Amino acid sequence: MTDAVRYDRDADGVVTLTFDQPGQSANVMNADYMTAMGASVDRLERDRDAGELRGVILASAKPTFFAGGDLEMLRDVDRGDLAEFRGFLTDVKAQLRRLERLGRPVVAAINGSALGGGLEIALACHRRIALDDPAVRIGFPEVTLGLLPGAGGIVRSVRLLGLTAALPLLVEGTQLGPGAAAKAGLVDELAATPEDVLARARGWIDARAAEAEGPVQPWDHKGFRVPGQPTDAQGYAALSAAPAMLTSRTHGAYLAPERILAAAVEGSFVDVDTALEIETRYFCDLVTGQVAKNMIGTLWFGRNEVARGASKPPGYEKRPVRTLGVLGAGMMGAGIAHVSAYAGIDVVLADVTADQARAGRDRVAALLDERVAKGRLTPGRRDEVLSRITVTDTGPGMEALAECDLVVEAVFEDRAVKNAVHAAAERAAPRAFLASNTSTLPITGLAAAVQAPERFVGLHFFSPVHRMPLVEIIRGAQTSPVTLAAAFDFVRQIGKLPIIVNDGRGFFTSRVFGTYVTEGIAMVVEGVPPAVVENTARTAGFPVGPLAVADEVSLTLLARVRAQEMADLAAEGHTPAPSPAYDVIEAMVELNRPGKGGGAGFYDYGGDDGRRLWPELAERFATGSGEVPVGDVADRLLFVQALEALRCLNEGVVQTARDANVGTVLGIGFPAWTGGAAQFVSASGGPAVFTARAKELMARYGERFQPPPIKW
Repeated sequence: MTDAVRYDRDADGVVTLTFDQPGQSANVMNADYMTAMGASVDRLERDRDAGELRGVILASAKPTFFAGGDLEMLRDVDRGDLAEFRGFLTDVKAQLRRLERLGRPVVAAINGSALGGGLEIALACHRRIALDDPAVRIGFPEVTLGLLPGAGGIVRSVRLLGLTAALPLLVEGTQLGPGAAAKAGLVDELAATPEDVLARARGWIDARAAEAEGPVQPWDHKGFRVPGQPTDAQGYAALSAAPAMLTSRTHGAYLAPERILAAAVEGSFVDVDTALEIETRYFCDLVTGQVAKNMIGTLWFGRNEVARGASKPPGYEKRPVRTLGVLGAGMMGAGIAHVSAYAGIDVVLADVTADQARAGRDRVAALLDERVAKGRLTPGRRDEVLSRITVTDTGPGMEALAECDLVVEAVFEDRAVKNAVHAAAERAAPRAFLASNTSTLPITGLAAAVQAPERFVGLHFFSPVHRMPLVEIIRGAQTSPVTLAAAFDFVRQIGKLPIIVNDGRGFFTSRVFGTYVTEGIAMVVEGVPPAVVENTARTAGFPVGPLAVADEVSLTLLARVRAQEMADLAAEGHTPAPSPAYDVIEAMVELNRPGKGGGAGFYDYGGDDGRRLWPELAERFATGSGEVPVGDVADRLLFVQALEALRCLNEGVVQTARDANVGTVLGIGFPAWTGGAAQFVSASGGPAVFTARAKELMARYGERFQPPPIKW
């Protein structure tokens, strides 16, 4: 028996199986686990047959109960390994079936998070007792990595909860806190401390000592029916609508939710062991597919490498920010103040007047109140966060910045305004690092307004700040390594993911994102119906179509950014390339259709239907025939961004494919199934296939689709 599972039997015949894989920060389901668990179940059966087993407790020596499947192993499974991997999965499932049919009470003592495979192990137990700690998460996140629960999670959760209750947890990857998990029926009992978890587990076993027969899982009782299973035509009709409802959410771009639904429904009409085989079949289909490889590579390995500081300048200790200054209390400034105060940082929020700054704090209060109303935040915590935000003006009140460790400017995209704010901030906070939240203006140019450009850096947050996980750190020509390291530490301190990029107009994410918006508008000009552009974007996996996202960003802002770009290029003696998309944007602003915030943009807002595409859009701006195949519409939106990302890699704007992938998926909504704009090369069939398709698009639609060398 390996150390991955320790076997301890006490004098009363209660065995504690303790998961504790050596050299791992968390327990994972791999070959070591399978070997150790197999040996443990063999021994349990021997002890049972010898009359020496009264009950079993599954516990963990790690801070978490069990993390799930070994993603390195899953990432590397291919068609050639499938027979061996299928054998592994079959053995894992067989062990859990033997455990739940042991004839003795088996309790999962969930001392920490039980996600994926961890919850699958727990569901094979007769009782689940969890630590009532807000840090504990329970659920099936596999779908977020292009997979499904493959060790019995679908089969047991459907039989435990019923299809209606189980499917949202499975297809959405919902992670529940202990209380919510208990309410959902995934957990039977909560305990206040780890010791109490174990004591309650032992107590439940002791309470069953006098029972003639051991506990039996509900699905192993004769005549068992899945809760809520259809029994009449009406019920079957409702079930038949499930695929359409799922497609309305995923738009057919993601295979894993569809496979989860299929495994859940098909498995609910057969016995447990056949259902487990169905689940295995669908899991093997997903784990050998390219989409799962893409998503695991970026959303797990890439994301974790970024979080651990792969791009942080080496040799610098963590430098926490105790007091933060935020200049500009609009949507972005208030958002930055919100997440910083929530992370325990004192914030000085300043605007032209104290009243404007108070309005920014009121925005924060409204966001906190939403969480209180939903039961996700206590009133006391809400008050504590809000108390960390002090408001002032940007006149005499700037002296309040004197003790700040970092000052972030978040005013609108106007170079002159930003320069004045930066110079004033440097005078008011001489010991602070300075940062601009600009989304497009080169940091090197903005740093010219301060006396110490080496202490100046870009911090590009994404909207809405409290929801978007990414922050783009921009290195100016004179930004020092210590400033970069401090910026990185601040971003991690507030719970965000930082990628570090080099300076240039639009940096990385805005430069790539801009091509999505302009390509979508360009197709409208070519005569492609706006609804086709928007709907095709959704079926390609984009969370929002290019016209809708332009409205969200604000057409006024896009026009202002373009005007600043043209002024800067003119000052450098350059003439910007003509753009039909920006001609449309400028015309829309002139028509008083500035975007969602103004109540009208590419969409009309309000009314009973919420929003709808402006009926006059095509009539006013379409000049072409619209003869663009739907496949080209999707590929143009995907390829135009991927090509720009490759150019950024080649130019050194973004330094690694990992950062390009994490940045495009988590920052600008590039479809997660691709693994990111750089990984899209592999997702589309590899460099040769990608290049050939790009050349086809170039021949039809222009030089912007010319493929650059693929160097990474």
